[in-house]
Amino acid sequence: MRLRTLTLCTALVAATLGTPTLHAAPFTPEQEARIKELIRETLIANPGILDEAAESWEKQNAATQQAQMGDFIKGNQDVLFNSPTSPRLGAKHPKLTLVLFTDYNCPYCKQFDPAVAKLLAAYPDDLGLVIKLLPFKGQTSAKAAQYSLTLWQQDPARFLPLHDKLMSKQGMLTETDINKALAATDNLTLKPAGKATEELRNSLRIGTLLGVQGTPATLIGNQLVPGAIPYDELEQLVKAELAKRS
Repeated sequence: MRLRTLTLCTALVAATLGTPTLHAAPFTPEQEARIKELIRETLIANPGILDEAAESWEKQNAATQQAQMGDFIKGNQDVLFNSPTSPRLGAKHPKLTLVLFTDYNCPYCKQFDPAVAKLLAAYPDDLGLVIKLLPFKGQTSAKAAQYSLTLWQQDPARFLPLHDKLMSKQGMLTETDINKALAATDNLTLKPAGKATEELRNSLRIGTLLGVQGTPATLIGNQLVPGAIPYDELEQLVKAELAKRS
């Protein structure tokens, strides 16, 4: 709060002293000192001004960021929502499509995945989900992603059992864990394909451009929501976005 207050005070003084009326003579040192004194007296007498100014600035900044996010999403519709190499779940013609950035070795992703599944089940006609795998956490993360993406590209109907098996394994995956997941879902003959690696590169690129700094991260409308948020909070965000589109 103190940092925000100092920033606002600095901006207020700079704006007052730095933009004199067109064609007017510059302020004298005495006038500048008196202006600063008046500003200080006003803030002491009315401290709520700073909170109002801070709230207004934050709202304007958030609106600007959301508009920029909206422009970026519009310019990248295909890679975000329509890529045939990205796993897609939920309604065939959804009112709202979420984009989930996730990682098979991420403990928070493993915690969040059931909430996302529950949400899709609660809104079967309204929601779609695109999964973007980001192998941030080691070699087995990338290897597991290559297997699941290859399966999606070859036989989409069989993707979800393998995805769920890999995501439900607590802790970091080992080579043995991946092989067990492949065996349990009858995919031992599966071989990672080149398109899976290309999909991972594309997901990493779009995630970086979108500002994803960790997993999980969920794109809901024009809002990128970081972290494994509680189900109730996730549902409220989705319901609010659906209401905008109804």
